[in-house]
Amino acid sequence: MKKILITGGTTFVSKYAAAYFVQRGYEVYVLNRNTKPQVDGVRLIEGDRHCLGDALKRFSFDSVVDITSYDARDITDLCDALGSFGQYIMISSGAVYPEDAEKPFREESPRAVNRFWGKYGADKMEAETELLKRVPDAYLLRPPYLYGPMNNVYREAFVFDCAKADRKFYLPGDGGQRLQFFHVRDLCGVMEVIMETKPAAHILNVGNSVTVSVKEWVTMCYACFGKEPSFVNVSKEIEQRNYFSFYDYDYVLDVQKMQAVYPNTIPFEEGLKESAKWYQTNEEAVNKKAYFAYIDENLT
Repeated sequence: MKKILITGGTTFVSKYAAAYFVQRGYEVYVLNRNTKPQVDGVRLIEGDRHCLGDALKRFSFDSVVDITSYDARDITDLCDALGSFGQYIMISSGAVYPEDAEKPFREESPRAVNRFWGKYGADKMEAETELLKRVPDAYLLRPPYLYGPMNNVYREAFVFDCAKADRKFYLPGDGGQRLQFFHVRDLCGVMEVIMETKPAAHILNVGNSVTVSVKEWVTMCYACFGKEPSFVNVSKEIEQRNYFSFYDYDYVLDVQKMQAVYPNTIPFEEGLKESAKWYQTNEEAVNKKAYFAYIDENLT
């Protein structure tokens, strides 16, 4: 039984990962402050990653799965606190690529500040750099938009709410903007492949090989409730993050290196239906934004 440490373990990706690896028979330790319910079957190490002292020194992990590193300090403090470990996997982000770079973004593409993601992307770059200084053979995974059960971000859930309420959907421009997604279970699957096979490529873009337009995505979300959307096109002059869940640029990653080690991903329609089913009984877990209020006050 392999012993792994997951940072976090109580919200979306880290929570899903904790449950996934418990179910797969791993000995799962989670590191968090114990302010939320824990996943059944995990072993809790209660603490703040910035003041761990010797709390981790007595442990030896086969893998460290770092899902909650957002800047260089997150890396340095955890690495300083760790005892022995076999491999280190960090969840980074496709936000490290500038929005105006050639698409699809490749792992070798230059990293730079993305004007939409701003500090988040810049901090992720610094975290990547610091980790590779500390752990040169670490694995970096760069996903696009993640989705699936336990998603507490108001993305597909916003469209589900529109569908359930039979609302018209206010579409940015002509709805042609390209989006790329990755199911959280597939993310866990890639991490498991890394743990078991140690592939040669250590920096991997991860995501579905097929992208969708905004209009296609909304239509598929409505279909989860047996409905079809009626669209209202909104001028691009209006800031779309006031009424829509995504930044205004084509977010497309080249995932050929991932496909070489993890070729089969969950069909997008199937993943969305799973998300919709989860949302119907876990609506309170999602951090909703005031999109409806903005639309009703400014766009109708």
